[in-house]
Amino acid sequence: MTDLQHTAQEPATLMQKAFEAIAAQDLEALGALQHDELVDDFIVLGPVDGKPAVLAFFAELFAAFPNTDFTIERVMAVDDSTAVGQWSLRGDFSGGPFQGIQPTGRPVAIRGIDVMEFEDGLLRHNTIYYDGLQFARQIGLLPPEGSRRDRALLSTFNTATKAKTLVRRK
Repeated sequence: MTDLQHTAQEPATLMQKAFEAIAAQDLEALGALQHDELVDDFIVLGPVDGKPAVLAFFAELFAAFPNTDFTIERVMAVDDSTAVGQWSLRGDFSGGPFQGIQPTGRPVAIRGIDVMEFEDGLLRHNTIYYDGLQFARQIGLLPPEGSRRDRALLSTFNTATKAKTLVRRK
């Protein structure tokens, strides 16, 4: 293996270790892989700035979903500083609150992708993609897709939008 190939694999190895720490709910191991000025940019929720805030986010997640099963599906190096990984998360929303939402006891199963950027062997920036709409439906924040409540919500939204458009035109 050339030095270039070794370097290109380093981010994948680091990502694998970060995912393993998440799967083990090991905040100490996760923190050891993070830059102090880490930014976790959850596309659905927004950015979480700084290592303490990111670790607090994961502590809240683990408390809210105490039986979390985090599965690593695939990890690939993109270049000498970036890796991409697919994952799935299953658990019951039966612990503490999460992002201001009280636990509903409902099961959750989501899949996502992380794009991790490393600097000097530490995670510096992570962009996290997952389907927030399905997550909201699964925990009960939004009604099931296609249900009577879902159709009523959509109808009410569309009616309000049409009314606002008419008012703006006058």
